[in-house]
Amino acid sequence: MPLSAQSLTYPKAERGTVADVQFGEAVADPYRWLENDVRQDPKVREWVTAENAVTDGYLKTLPGRTAIAQRLKALWNYERFGLPRKSGGRYFYTRNTGLQNQAVLYVRDTLDGTPRLLIDPNLWAKDGATALSDWNPSEDGRRIVYSIQDGGTDWRTLKVLDVDTGKVMTDEIKFVKNSNGSWAKGGSGFYYSRFPEPAAGDTFQAVNLNSKLYFHRIGTPQSADRLVYETPAQPKWGHYGAVTDDGRWLVIYTSEGTDPRNDVSVVDLSKPGAAPRALFTGMKNNWSVAGNEGADFWFVTDLDAPRLRVVKVDIARAVPVVTPVIAEDKATLQGAGIVGGRLVAEYLVDAKSEIRIHALDGKPVRTVALPGIGSVGGFGGKQDDSETFFAFTSFNTPGAVYRYDIASGKTTPWAMPKVAFDPADYVVEQRFYPSKDGTRVPLFVVHKKGLKLDGGAPTMLYAYGGFNVSMTPSFSPANLAWMDMGGVYAQASLRGGGEYGNAWHDGGRLANKQNVFDDFIAAGEYLIAQGITTKDKLAIRGGSNGGLLVGAVVNQRPDLFAAALPAVGVMDMLRFDRFTAGRYWTDDYGYPAKEADFRVLRAYSPYHNIAENKRYPAVLVTTADTDDRVVPGHSFKYTAALQAADVGDRPHLIRIETRAGHGSGKPTDKIIEEYTDLWAFAGKWTGLTTAAEGAIAAR
Repeated sequence: MPLSAQSLTYPKAERGTVADVQFGEAVADPYRWLENDVRQDPKVREWVTAENAVTDGYLKTLPGRTAIAQRLKALWNYERFGLPRKSGGRYFYTRNTGLQNQAVLYVRDTLDGTPRLLIDPNLWAKDGATALSDWNPSEDGRRIVYSIQDGGTDWRTLKVLDVDTGKVMTDEIKFVKNSNGSWAKGGSGFYYSRFPEPAAGDTFQAVNLNSKLYFHRIGTPQSADRLVYETPAQPKWGHYGAVTDDGRWLVIYTSEGTDPRNDVSVVDLSKPGAAPRALFTGMKNNWSVAGNEGADFWFVTDLDAPRLRVVKVDIARAVPVVTPVIAEDKATLQGAGIVGGRLVAEYLVDAKSEIRIHALDGKPVRTVALPGIGSVGGFGGKQDDSETFFAFTSFNTPGAVYRYDIASGKTTPWAMPKVAFDPADYVVEQRFYPSKDGTRVPLFVVHKKGLKLDGGAPTMLYAYGGFNVSMTPSFSPANLAWMDMGGVYAQASLRGGGEYGNAWHDGGRLANKQNVFDDFIAAGEYLIAQGITTKDKLAIRGGSNGGLLVGAVVNQRPDLFAAALPAVGVMDMLRFDRFTAGRYWTDDYGYPAKEADFRVLRAYSPYHNIAENKRYPAVLVTTADTDDRVVPGHSFKYTAALQAADVGDRPHLIRIETRAGHGSGKPTDKIIEEYTDLWAFAGKWTGLTTAAEGAIAAR
């Protein structure tokens, strides 16, 4: 039998007297000491160890864990392929046989040639927590620059592989974030961005400032790399460089935050020593190169187009003139690129993918026939390629890779996963519901065929709601396991995302952030009103900004949910900008140091708004010791405050992973272990695991 919540004894967390006076208000921060790095502070390390002991002890008592773990392992055990990249006639791609902790990089010398293993990151660490991150082959396909991620950190180390020999070269670049190498024509070297080396002890917490763009020549040490671009007077500006397919231009993107607003500069690489030339300044709009022919550039932009459009710019002119090519549409343009002399444009139509092919003058050619309603990624490649590849996925369909012939429009399967379930056994439907202010919000509802919803089924509601990120259909073995247990999976596309362009994003950020919480609460109320679930059977989950979402709505409507799973959440909205990448997020959240923003942030910050004397749902917080994007101190402080508050007798626990970060690079075995705990916990408090073992065993 599970331990009762009343029998749980939470670790003692010393309550300090720290308080900051902000705009006339004394804001208490009693658990400030939990912001310290667990590697550096023995007191924090002791608290983490004690919390994990309590959580592990409780989780081991929950019913259905063995069956859940077995089903998750079976569902995860299918062959997965990454999108091929073609260079020098070779095809590079990743593959995971099923339960490998990390995907492996392969190459084929022809489309259907024999695969040859190039990089197996599973050999890098005994615990499987060192991952192959980004990688990029040179134009001739002879070399690959790739990045290594260790223990979940956002820091990367770049290396170079000789494809012909399979040997790792001597080149090594350290302290890289959010950048992979972009090769110069001829393969002499590559461009990359990096931050200065952090001070000792601050590697995982210091604010990331002073990004610089460098050129690395193959065979030379990092200390010899040539500085290409920096803005020392603007330490918050970040820079990213990309070489055009013809090798003539280096395009430099400069931005400050997470908003899709950037400056663009270009360097004419055909002229040795040429200085960067600014094209678009002021960070007023989104500019992304789709391709070029000489000095004629095609850009995707939101200039005079909140849902984006494609324009053409002759950069040889002293003052660039913007010429419309593909007009703004009712659908939201996600991106575009030139492949095989055609513009391939990806749109979202009510949170579902649609691909349209245009001539370079914007004339429509065709719409790509997709396998169904879902999400598409890919359609990359060189401008003179005759083929491209794309992946298609949906809630009941794992990522399948297709080859697309640009000239004929013919689509052929390239890698089709074989899975241990029948996609036809699951129902996928899209609904729309009204939010508090009447706004129409998309909601996907997925469940096993034949599941009766009239009495209310245990339901997992997931959302994100921020940073212009669109929530579209995607496959997750974990969600399938939840449905196999007899549950419903629901995914809402809240304001703050990018589903309907800039207006949708703007409607859920800064002073409008409460709309996101209202949208999520309304989704729960809709699911209950429709008889899909009940308050006692509704669980909510979200990660990062979605973790903030879960923490905020639990404070505002603790009566609406049975269980809550906030993952790696931004929980202290008054200090988020003081750590690592947090200073980027002011575009969505605002500045805690500005009074108007402070008032908004103070009103919903999960850490500061725990409601005493209310009955909270069961809460299982998840984070990781090496999360240097949303530092774990957010979750530590929130959990300590929650455990100290009078918020009912349900368990309020935290699960702290070691040698893991914000999510990327996490090994498969750790992912399965985490979902086993999450589903057992949520299942216990929604009534799902009562029949979980029987439901799964009956398969």
